[in-house]
Amino acid sequence: MSDQIFRDSNADRAFKAKRFTGRAVIYGILILWALIALFPIYWTITTSFKMAPDVMKGNIVPYWDYTPRWLGWRSLGLSPDTIGNESTVRAEFLKRFWNSVIIAVSASVIAVGLGSCAAYGLSRFNYKFGFMRNSDISFFFLSQLILPPVVLALPFLVLYKALAMLDTRIGLILLYTLTVLPIVIWIMRDQFSSIPSELEEAALVDGLSIWGAFLTIILPIALPGMVAAFILSLVLTWNEYFFAALLTSSDAKTLPVMVASQTGSQGISWWSMAALSFAAILPLIVIGIALERFIIKGMAAGAVK
Repeated sequence: MSDQIFRDSNADRAFKAKRFTGRAVIYGILILWALIALFPIYWTITTSFKMAPDVMKGNIVPYWDYTPRWLGWRSLGLSPDTIGNESTVRAEFLKRFWNSVIIAVSASVIAVGLGSCAAYGLSRFNYKFGFMRNSDISFFFLSQLILPPVVLALPFLVLYKALAMLDTRIGLILLYTLTVLPIVIWIMRDQFSSIPSELEEAALVDGLSIWGAFLTIILPIALPGMVAAFILSLVLTWNEYFFAALLTSSDAKTLPVMVASQTGSQGISWWSMAALSFAAILPLIVIGIALERFIIKGMAAGAVK
């Protein structure tokens, strides 16, 4: 009896040791991947506090390789010693920041709204447009992403000039909506297809209309997918540079254009570019963290329903 207990005890200890080793390896890999993924953000933050020699030498660790300075943030009028003073650069930064916020959020919201309606129709009803069926129509939307933006540059430039929409927010909002709409339709089509149609049938039996069933039953369940599509659309529109530089000149310029403008004949102002880049990605980081919790909550709510 005692030998059996001893063997069981050893087996239990070996199992616990094996499980601990497996978890340690998994967590070690995850920590390593997190460091690799977060290093560009760390490099951007630290570069905004470097002087030119520290940037060129590749110094990385503050107070060890170099002494942090507010050079990058001072160039934007956002350092502690300049934040209370008037600054033309800071005013320009805030103007372009709000341009990016208004344009990216508006385009993403419109794209998610229109794309969700189109995706719901493609997932619930059968369409026939010539030789095209639902799957062909869905692929047609996705195929719009195949064209490189430079192919559309001249047509959009001529069209926007004729419509007096050059250097306007509404012009970029409409263009960005068209740009991300295929991605939203593709994501939401799969989301709606995974929802049983019996839920709508039961709602129709209870007296709801098609729109009533969509708004009260299907839409809350599909909310996590809509949030994911919104985040992806927001990232793509926020970071878009080509059309923002082509179709705007002063009033509607966005942050990516301002970041790229730090490259001049005197070289690249790395500290200013780093400060601008971090100020540009910070809202996306905050939104991503906030909406990640919302996605988890929405998934749990959908599972209960």
